[in-house]
Amino acid sequence: MNVQRAQEIAASPIMANVTYNGVPIYIQHVDEKNETATIYPLDEPEKIQNVSLSSLTEH
Repeated sequence: MNVQRAQEIAASPIMANVTYNGVPIYIQHVDEKNETATIYPLDEPEKIQNVSLSSLTEH
């Protein structure tokens, strides 16, 4: 996923269908400089992690 699209999804009030390793996630923040995102699984909001944008898939 590219930086611009990840930022659009993170800023949108509409939930996008994005997965990380097949798990539906929420994008909390996008780090444009490092091309990473702070995410968490929809069913486990306490499991916050930073991942590469290239590992996210929009469906």
